[in-house]
Amino acid sequence: MLFGKKNKGKTVQGACRSPAEHPCCGEVAHGVCRVKVLGAGCKSCHELYENTRTAVKHPGLTAEVEYVTDMEKVMTYGTMRMPVLVVNEWVVSVGRVLKPTEIEKLLK
Repeated sequence: MLFGKKNKGKTVQGACRSPAEHPCCGEVAHGVCRVKVLGAGCKSCHELYENTRTAVKHPGLTAEVEYVTDMEKVMTYGTMRMPVLVVNEWVVSVGRVLKPTEIEKLLK
């Protein structure tokens, strides 16, 4: 499920099931191997990053969280509002600071 006004009703695509299906990682847990927070370094971006790190600490989740502030890299995802949450290279939230419980639901 995507979070944001324009993205209601869409689902996360490209979730890893095996390294052969999606070469973004070598190890998969619950279909999630890579989580990124894209932002400009503002308070909201830091808050989403910390909430994401908290959510990933939940038992059974082992994905690594990356914080990307390089605007050239951020722009490759085609989003104009920050912060952005990316799971397995798919944008799942734009312009919103999700709570850890909301992020856990996305990662399961």
